[in-house]
Amino acid sequence: MATLYDRKMGKRRFVSRRDFLFEAGTGISGLALIDLLGQDGLLAQEPSRPASACAGREGFPGSPNLPKPPHFKPRAKSVISLFMSGGVSHVDTFDYKPALEKFHGTPLEGKGEIRVRQGFPGPLMKSPYRFKQYGQCGAWVSELFPHVAKIVDDLAFIHSCQGRSNDHVLAHYEWNTGSILMGFPSVGSWVTYGLGSENQNLPGFVVIYDARGGPFSGPANWSAGFLPAAYQGTVFRTAGDPILDLSPPPNYVTPEQERARLDQLNRMNQDHAEKHPGSTELAARIASYEMAYRMQMCAPEAVDISRESEETKRLYGLDHSATAPFGKQCLLARRLVERGVRFIQLYSGSLLNQNVDTWDAHASIVDNHGLHAPEVDKPIAGLITDLKRRGLLDETLVMWHSEFGRMPISQRGLGRDHNPGAMTIFMAGAGIKGGQKIGATDEVGYKAEDQIVPCHDLHATILHLLGLDHKRVTYFFNGRYMRLTDVHGELIPQIVGKAKSAV
Repeated sequence: MATLYDRKMGKRRFVSRRDFLFEAGTGISGLALIDLLGQDGLLAQEPSRPASACAGREGFPGSPNLPKPPHFKPRAKSVISLFMSGGVSHVDTFDYKPALEKFHGTPLEGKGEIRVRQGFPGPLMKSPYRFKQYGQCGAWVSELFPHVAKIVDDLAFIHSCQGRSNDHVLAHYEWNTGSILMGFPSVGSWVTYGLGSENQNLPGFVVIYDARGGPFSGPANWSAGFLPAAYQGTVFRTAGDPILDLSPPPNYVTPEQERARLDQLNRMNQDHAEKHPGSTELAARIASYEMAYRMQMCAPEAVDISRESEETKRLYGLDHSATAPFGKQCLLARRLVERGVRFIQLYSGSLLNQNVDTWDAHASIVDNHGLHAPEVDKPIAGLITDLKRRGLLDETLVMWHSEFGRMPISQRGLGRDHNPGAMTIFMAGAGIKGGQKIGATDEVGYKAEDQIVPCHDLHATILHLLGLDHKRVTYFFNGRYMRLTDVHGELIPQIVGKAKSAV
């Protein structure tokens, strides 16, 4: 059972857990909260609040993001997902293939039918980048990532991820929701549905996309799908107001006036709710107003990096124009982790100009990856280094990935086509043993062949690190209990290590 506070009657009423979650979340998304509040003229002038005032563990009646107990002792409290939109070439970054040099210019044979997205399949093409071994683990890293190369002993590389689609949009759906179809809840939505948030003054699931614009498939990547809409990701911006329409006009009303007006509106809504007890949308609207009020005060503080030290800003690359945009995304991610936000997803790659602004290297690997890798390399290394020195890495899962890899054969001699058959990702933090190499592709990097890791295995592992059994995180929809991993999902043993005892 859960409780909702009745302001008019001055007492609590008891509802079922299912009704509580439904009432709190139906039909309301993160951005809609702010829009609704603005429409009703309830946005007040932003008060000055210290960081401590926005720690926000105290919830409010009807909040869908109240902390919930895990199934067993977690190794991570938060997740930072670093998504490289467009398809990073594994054979030019972290999956070194000497055979590509040996067989450069020869046809790819013995692999069955070669499926390409755009046509123009060429011969095998060696990487234009030099690879070297780094760290005590001896991980191979291309010259595209000199800063990440310095921290490889903190990283676990999975070289055998494999997807089901060579289409950007469908592949984004798969790795973000577990399905190649639109309409399914994202990983971040499942996580906040299962665990809630450690901070009741900020959204539990935050998305910060490329300063140039959003990624392939847009908001479907952070949709709540058939879950209550309160679990949808909320987009924060790296410049200006963190949330559009968050800041009110100057000298509008005082915080005290806003609080009084909001309480009066809640009393009126509660009166109306008593007359229409079956209206779950009204309960959601009441909860959304409260969250919007709290975000109005605390979101600006969370994204204010002005008090960060100059050394910290340099660590993330904020002192250079090429690295500053993604560096700010990474720095904001660390600040949100510090404030208890459960799931933060960062995107590199924008559809402003697909062939230039994403990692979609059809025309030229050198021109494309030579642009984007330097944008993210130093910020990623800075983020992991900063989390580690602040004692946050052990309780934070950091994951770097893309929607698929790219072909070992050339496209028009310079580029590479989409390849869902092979992809490299890396993970850090959450007690994961660093310096690992998990799985492998064939000799030229065409397909994963050793310990293949589909999206469901990755998602099951993420939930496990957060203390959730992926088979027990379910939601009844369309006649059956749905879950992130559907009827699949196996834990990656090298990542999870020894099973944890129940709480």
